[in-house]
Amino acid sequence: MKNNYVVIMAGGVGTRFWPFSRTNNPKQFHDVLGTGRTLLQQTADRFEGICLPENIYIVTSDIYVDLVKQQLPFLKDEQILMEPCRKNTAPCVAYASFKIASLNPDANIVVAPADHIILKEETFKDKIKICLVESEKNGAIVTLGIRPTRPDTGYGYIQFEQNEKAEVLKVESFREKPNLALANEFIASGNYVWNAGIFIWTAKTIKKAFFDYSTALANIFEKGNEYYYRLEEQGFINEIYPSCESISIDYAILEKANNVYVVLGDIGWSDLGTWKSLYEVSAKDESNTVVDGNVMLYNVKNTIVKTPKERLVVVHGLDGYIIAEFDNVLMICQKEQEQQVKTFVADAAKIDEKYV
Repeated sequence: MKNNYVVIMAGGVGTRFWPFSRTNNPKQFHDVLGTGRTLLQQTADRFEGICLPENIYIVTSDIYVDLVKQQLPFLKDEQILMEPCRKNTAPCVAYASFKIASLNPDANIVVAPADHIILKEETFKDKIKICLVESEKNGAIVTLGIRPTRPDTGYGYIQFEQNEKAEVLKVESFREKPNLALANEFIASGNYVWNAGIFIWTAKTIKKAFFDYSTALANIFEKGNEYYYRLEEQGFINEIYPSCESISIDYAILEKANNVYVVLGDIGWSDLGTWKSLYEVSAKDESNTVVDGNVMLYNVKNTIVKTPKERLVVVHGLDGYIIAEFDNVLMICQKEQEQQVKTFVADAAKIDEKYV
């Protein structure tokens, strides 16, 4: 277990979860499910027994460092990697992987987002252990695939080679978010799964992949070997990060590599990208309504209400709505129109930046 490391990506803003998720306090730092633990804390908790606490690294924006320290006080400063600007996931992964490799060339690394929900945590751990064995023994890049329950157009998909006898399956292709017709085709084919955005590889494997497929990023972060775990590290990162290409790890590495495999799992997963996705994974009352707050409901169904507990909220006669209040912003929106949230955020910013 001493060679196992976990990198948690915690730098996103989560605009689609507004007004709950805000620039100065994104969703990963909130107790979204009302469990007493934030999404970031739940993600770190999930890897107990997989890796040692000192082997957990958080990559986040420099403006969220205090939040990370408050929520995960066991972390040392060297375990919090501060991005001076957002550059998508490939630079984030390269930074963490090259840094860890400089300390432990035999590291076996899990990369996971901070804001996903996994309800079946023991099954998740079992699947991660399978992935870690595969990455260590065979130098494979491994990802988790989620069996689709619906033709969702909001997720990326992984096409795999079917083999009923194997737990680890060869990936044929990664597919971006499809339209509804294509999503239906994916479901019907039986060999497509949702891309959960969780990846497993050894330090040696991912470094080689960067040098093979994203050489510019590899060269940049290889130069960091003389700075990692030293006082000069942050200065180096602040200097080089803005010059990094803004590109996802999927585009930079996974879609080009030929040693990518997937392990399928029913782990109760949701990327919690939207209010609708929170509604789907939350416990509902007899009228199919999700309530988190001090709320009185009258003739309300198929709705999600998440409001401050110190405020009494009375709702009458709504079907299929989102009612969300946080930090002096109240949003009431039809659940099926939640794609409008980005418009709301853009328009609210024109009024005052404090609202976003």
